[in-house]
Amino acid sequence: MELTTPTPTVKGPEKNFTGDVYVNPIKKPAEPSRLIASIVRFTPGARTNWHSHALGQTLYCTDGAGLVVNRDGTVIRLTPGDTVWTPPGEEHWHGAGIDCMMSHIAMLEGTDTGDGATWLEPVTDEQYKQANQNS
Repeated sequence: MELTTPTPTVKGPEKNFTGDVYVNPIKKPAEPSRLIASIVRFTPGARTNWHSHALGQTLYCTDGAGLVVNRDGTVIRLTPGDTVWTPPGEEHWHGAGIDCMMSHIAMLEGTDTGDGATWLEPVTDEQYKQANQNS
């Protein structure tokens, strides 16, 4: 058994996020586990860039309301208690609603070369607006 003390909150890097996003790592991979978990807090309008995960990602909403959107235009509205799974390789983005914050726990398996995330282009304001209208 091992107690892990909280790590400082860090601001999500501008190269991967639009708006203000704050991350608290919960779990880093430690053999034999490859689990990576973080609490991610999005301010209103904040969101990730388009991205995918080599081994998929699970998002568990803890507070507020937000969206998860994939390339085919499917929009899932997240509220507290909701869980969304994005399968390996599925390009998607997630973030807060227009007028509210959203927090989720992001869980994924790391790979031999890191977290397995492939970061892509930013979500445009028009894509964000359209997803919010469709949710």
